[in-house]
Amino acid sequence: MRIFVTGTDTGVGKTVASAWLCLHSGADYWKPIQSGHPPDRDAEDVARLSGARIHPERHLLRLARSPFEAATAEGLRIGLDDFALPATERPLVMEGAGGVLVPLNEDQTMLDLMVSLAAPVVVVARTGLGTINHTCLTLQALRARNLFVTGVILCGEADQPNREAIERFGNVRVLAHIPPLAPLTRDALQRVAPSREALDWVRWKP
Repeated sequence: MRIFVTGTDTGVGKTVASAWLCLHSGADYWKPIQSGHPPDRDAEDVARLSGARIHPERHLLRLARSPFEAATAEGLRIGLDDFALPATERPLVMEGAGGVLVPLNEDQTMLDLMVSLAAPVVVVARTGLGTINHTCLTLQALRARNLFVTGVILCGEADQPNREAIERFGNVRVLAHIPPLAPLTRDALQRVAPSREALDWVRWKP
């Protein structure tokens, strides 16, 4: 009962989507690697927006760069054997850092961590110009490593042609659309109702 939330890039809405998934599933939240702290800590935003139980990061890094660069700046090396799934009986939402090919060390990327954690994946993408290419490339990279993709969550202003193109050319379901929310609050996220398909992962077992 776990899912890995990745994105087509940094800043596409992964944390908002993660909070939305936690809010509607009752899941715990875990971000294995956080860079740019302080001030950035996505776990705090997820807790505020969803009330989810937070599991501590394995690596909390100061530099707001890729995990590889941020860890190197602190004299650290991130390895896949650093990570173990948090102990919980509830569903678990895991949020990656950046996109799928963000480097963790000199040889491995976020994609390798996803394979190691062996969870289905949901891809978060923007709605606007460029999203078709970015999303389809991300889907190709995930499928090349035999990761099961549950679908795509779109964040931003509604764009029906882009949504349809992602579903067609990406051979994927768009599970949800989270529009811009101002103010971004728990109540506002609560009003974005999930489809049954968006929560199918809660019933998934490895």
